[in-house]
Amino acid sequence: MPALLNSIASPEDLRKLDRAQLPQLAEELRAFLVESVSKTGGHLSSNLGTVELTIALHYIFDTPDDKLVWDVGHQTYAHKILTGRREAMSRLRMAGGIAGFPKREESPYDTFGTGHSSTSISAALGMAVAARLAGKDNRSVAIIGDGAMTGGMAFEALNNAGAIDANLLVILNDNDMSISRPVGALNNYLAKLMSGRFYAAMRRGSEKMLKGMPPVLEFAKRTEEHLKGMVTPGTLFEEFGFNYIGPIDGHDIDVLLDTLSNIRQLEGPQFLHIVTQKGKGYAHAEEDCTLYHGVSKFDPVSGIAPQQASKPTYTEVFGDWLCDMAAQDERLVGITPAMCEGSGMVEFAEKFPQRYFDVGIAEQHALTFAAGLACDGYKPVVAIYSTFLQRAYDQLIHDIAIQNLPVVLAIDRGGLVGADGATHAGSFDLSYLRCIPNMTVMAPADENECRQMLYTACRLDTPSAVRYPRGRGPGVAVKQMMQALPVGKAELRRSGKRVAILAFGSMLAPALAAGEQLDATVANMRFVKPLDAELVRQLVCEHELLVTVEENVVQGGAGSAVAECLQQHGLTVPLLQLGLPDSFIEQGEHMQMLADCGLDAAGIAAAIRDRLVE
Repeated sequence: MPALLNSIASPEDLRKLDRAQLPQLAEELRAFLVESVSKTGGHLSSNLGTVELTIALHYIFDTPDDKLVWDVGHQTYAHKILTGRREAMSRLRMAGGIAGFPKREESPYDTFGTGHSSTSISAALGMAVAARLAGKDNRSVAIIGDGAMTGGMAFEALNNAGAIDANLLVILNDNDMSISRPVGALNNYLAKLMSGRFYAAMRRGSEKMLKGMPPVLEFAKRTEEHLKGMVTPGTLFEEFGFNYIGPIDGHDIDVLLDTLSNIRQLEGPQFLHIVTQKGKGYAHAEEDCTLYHGVSKFDPVSGIAPQQASKPTYTEVFGDWLCDMAAQDERLVGITPAMCEGSGMVEFAEKFPQRYFDVGIAEQHALTFAAGLACDGYKPVVAIYSTFLQRAYDQLIHDIAIQNLPVVLAIDRGGLVGADGATHAGSFDLSYLRCIPNMTVMAPADENECRQMLYTACRLDTPSAVRYPRGRGPGVAVKQMMQALPVGKAELRRSGKRVAILAFGSMLAPALAAGEQLDATVANMRFVKPLDAELVRQLVCEHELLVTVEENVVQGGAGSAVAECLQQHGLTVPLLQLGLPDSFIEQGEHMQMLADCGLDAAGIAAAIRDRLVE
């Protein structure tokens, strides 16, 4: 273990170090990150880019009394290591281990749990106001990545913060140089100067003196804004009521320490713009920071991950279908809220750049933008993770469903998502989609069915959703020919006795295995909405027990749809609903998580046997 890093068990230990030792600590911390993540997998590039910033924040601020709110949470590994969780990194994102994101239950230094973006400024502002109301002097800091600044919630918070005038520091970690480039030593000097007490005092004193001469005061303010606008890109943030500082080099510890130390003494809203490099200090990640953004286990020397299985993921099936469909239909456009690679749209973006739209981390805008395209005759396909679709629920109802517009939602990561845990689980989509009028909701059981459902959705003139899980399917060959499925029709996959299992989406494979054990009938339901009521009535007449199985919460899900169908048609039969429990499920290995929820073949069979003997 490196000498300095081994001596750090908390930020108090860090603050005992001499400033001259901090660059060495940064080197040791960066090397530890590469070695650790290579063994567990996780987010790498973003964390390598925040090493110096993390050290400087904990060195200057009195954490945890001073509040650090990280946004997005995948840049917090260095923070976890410096706050007593270095040894726990060996079980990062594993069952019983530490989470890959900040988590309040995990440490007092994790002041706000996060996994989605653009929340930090709002949360930190709430903490700043709480401190003011309580008469405390502790500070609140929001560290927001540049991608998260594309989220409208960040600007809502900026607008409110300027009006409230609380002691809040917002740090923009500009790790893609998306706003501006650093301008070297002169800019660092100016940033240090503008964050100092002399500058702040001079500014307040000048305003007080010139208040009696309004024309001169207005001229002075305009002159200051003009001069600052010449050397910094901060005019926008100044208009929100923040004192803008930067951009500065986010890898220069001395500049960070001096600037943060000065800002710590200032009153009111402050905005610090730093520029960092994703993947800093690890050559492979520097060359391709996107590839190393989220990684599985890899060899830290070569940077190469073990070979993956050859069968395609559902994401890849979607990406192939999107390109094929776009070649057939010039009206098709593809939309993603900043998830091009994750949603499988890279090839589409290259082949059809005029019809590809990455709208940034702006899920609400993505859906209403799609609605506008649909109004004028286009066929928008929105590729979105289930957990992120939650953020645009109003737009789905108000802008798409009420107007009955033909927008296709390609919903990735439906169900449990393994190592990413509760913040990224798609546990609720079947429940919150099926209650919306005009929606057609499909859940494929295999790769080929996914392709055919996407085609079916694209042919509808109404809103539709195809919801598929993360990773690879059962390995069913994908037919290149596309054929629309009959809407609202399920299929019988196995005939048996006494028990009928109604499987939705990813649960077909374990349901079939359980059906073999029990000699039960198994139906691949395909459609959550509209439900195949005719098949349900048939199964009720022929079986003693109906069982629904879904990788979604039981409350309001596909099983509830079957229960409603039975009630509407006056059908009486025992019904067992199996699905995810009424709790947030932490990270782990996907198949084990399903087993723990009783959603593997053994668990399904055991639940049915228990019900039959009641």
